[in-house]
Amino acid sequence: MDVEKRINEYSLIINQAMEEYLPQPFGLQKNVIEAMRYSALAGGKRIRPLITLEFCRISGADIAVAMPFACAIEMVHTYSLIHDDLPCMDNDDIRRGRPSCHKMFGEATALLAGDALLSLAFETALCDNNMNGIKAENALHGARLLATASGAHGMVGGQIIDLESEGQKVSLETLEFMHNKKTGAMITASAQIGCIIAGAPKELIIAAGMFAERIGLAFQIVDDILDVTGDKEKLGKPLGSDKKNDKTTYITHLGIEKSKSLAKALTNEAISYLDMFGSEAKFLKELASYLAFRDR
Repeated sequence: MDVEKRINEYSLIINQAMEEYLPQPFGLQKNVIEAMRYSALAGGKRIRPLITLEFCRISGADIAVAMPFACAIEMVHTYSLIHDDLPCMDNDDIRRGRPSCHKMFGEATALLAGDALLSLAFETALCDNNMNGIKAENALHGARLLATASGAHGMVGGQIIDLESEGQKVSLETLEFMHNKKTGAMITASAQIGCIIAGAPKELIIAAGMFAERIGLAFQIVDDILDVTGDKEKLGKPLGSDKKNDKTTYITHLGIEKSKSLAKALTNEAISYLDMFGSEAKFLKELASYLAFRDR
């Protein structure tokens, strides 16, 4: 199976759906909508919504029923990137190979664009088309999971730990906890929401979460590695931001080779949880390995 080809196929249909759900720029609020669209349609692999759609598929449902939630997840992810790049956070001028949102539209508009994308995410997840296609209790379960994963007990919680850890020596345990929140919470929600929308049994929802939790941590470890060894052109963002911001990373604790070994071990463990889904999980297994050994 050609993993990159399958990723590109998913990206295409996700991008088409994102285009439909994002508002058109007109009226007095035109500037903020242009900023939303600038960042949300900037490309990327769309890994989180892809995971949602694929878990929906292997749980026995048509991916179309999970598309609003998949787009909602990508909107939340995009808002987090806009805010991460702000001068008060990571202060990055480049995102996905072009100027960050605040460099194009100014800090205030970028901040509001992120806020608006977060709100639009829940509007999209609970849109009329979606509520007519899935059980209401599944939609509510998915929306609550997305809210938790993106808030103080998830992504935002991980981000504040990250910010407050700058310039300090952070234990490996704290580092793992931080990344399980900052990166892993949204990836785990992406997987479980796909199962929930499909009406999968509890044991499959749990297995999807165990898979995604490990993939999320491996994904962050690889990010740490690429921040040191990656190619700026391939990554589409500056290298060395962790060192610049004086952040403790897996490289700090383990070095590059041991970090690579840990990412590989986590990936293998993640793949084992997909056995419950049978042969339909082949692509997700290959995707997990692809992410663990990616160069961008």
